[in-house]
Amino acid sequence: MFPENNAWTLQLPVLLPQMITFAPMNKIFQKRSKILVTCAKRISPYLRDEIQQLGYSIDEEWSTGVAITGTLRDCMRLNMNIRTGNQVMFLLETFKCTNADELYRHLYTMAWEDLIEVDGYLCVTSNVNNPSIDNTMFANVRVKDAIVDRIKEKKGARPNSGSDRNRTVIHLYWQEDEASVYIDTTGETLVKHNYRKLPGKAPMQEGLAAATIMASRWDRRSNFVNPMCGSGTLAIEAALLATNRVPGLLRNNYGFMHIKGYDEAVYEAEFRSIEEKVNDQVDFRIVATDNDPRVMEAARVNADIAGVAGMIEFKECDFLETDVPQDKGGVVMFNPEYGERLGEYEALELVYKSLGDFMKQKCKGYFGYILTASPNLAKKVGLKATRKLEFYNSKLDCRLLEYELYGGTRRTDFGPPAGDQH
Repeated sequence: MFPENNAWTLQLPVLLPQMITFAPMNKIFQKRSKILVTCAKRISPYLRDEIQQLGYSIDEEWSTGVAITGTLRDCMRLNMNIRTGNQVMFLLETFKCTNADELYRHLYTMAWEDLIEVDGYLCVTSNVNNPSIDNTMFANVRVKDAIVDRIKEKKGARPNSGSDRNRTVIHLYWQEDEASVYIDTTGETLVKHNYRKLPGKAPMQEGLAAATIMASRWDRRSNFVNPMCGSGTLAIEAALLATNRVPGLLRNNYGFMHIKGYDEAVYEAEFRSIEEKVNDQVDFRIVATDNDPRVMEAARVNADIAGVAGMIEFKECDFLETDVPQDKGGVVMFNPEYGERLGEYEALELVYKSLGDFMKQKCKGYFGYILTASPNLAKKVGLKATRKLEFYNSKLDCRLLEYELYGGTRRTDFGPPAGDQH
């Protein structure tokens, strides 16, 4: 994926040299080019499904993203709608380049004055693997210098620059002798959905939570039960999915807003479109419990900010006391501790055994899910997983374990999960 900072590793398909000619500032948003939408490793099947559901064709897919062809207006729509992505990158140009001086000279020929306001603000990010570069920050500086020098030469003044990603962001992807320059139309990462003001202890990223729910067999019409809910991320993401609330409803600043030619009326039309798709008419229950009063308060606050507090039944209790609705089946999903620290493992053995007992005794007719980074603790559940789906929670190699919990009320109309993988 594209880096949130210069140290991250990026895996991308090889791109053939290509160029788009900068259009006049009022035309740049209609110009077509390659668009890369990046994500965390192992999330791309769910990102692909989201983008296809928006009506786009996938040109390429790899482990940390997908590529389509479109315009900056398409980037606007993608940024506002997708739940599982990180950045939406619009390709400006790909060219041969062997060292930093060549990089500067080529970038200086590009009409940056048609893209960036003189009184604007510029941030440069990069992923660089070139033998002439020992420190990627040097490459960033050469990109920044070329851009601001060009604008100053053409306009007599230059934009400010720095590390903040809340305005114009330009990304350099430079591998060996080939460099690609992108507009990062996102800015601050999409993986944060802007409702979690009180994150709690070891919070689950919103994009990962959305992906694990998409990977499950939840049909968004049956019950969703989340014991050990922590700050409420899984339950909130379930409510957002069920009501068609997309992340763009909770965010008002993107990188594309700071490019010349940005038309606020187009953004407002897209915002109205996503508002109109919200559907609060649900006939199932979302239940979230935790025994820690502080995290339960955080969960309620976060749900309120997300606009779904009225949909989620929060209860402070031990997970074994969670009320599992018996009128219809659904999904019960856990994200327990993984026992990373010394001394935690033995206590968690009993917890994981209790998870299995809870599902066997109270969740008949449901599909059960446990996200864990500990194969040994997973064995203590005492149930055979029907599927094991691979994810990363931060840098932890995790599995989402699926258990089909047979019972007289078991749902038989669940469709296949998004991005199904075995």
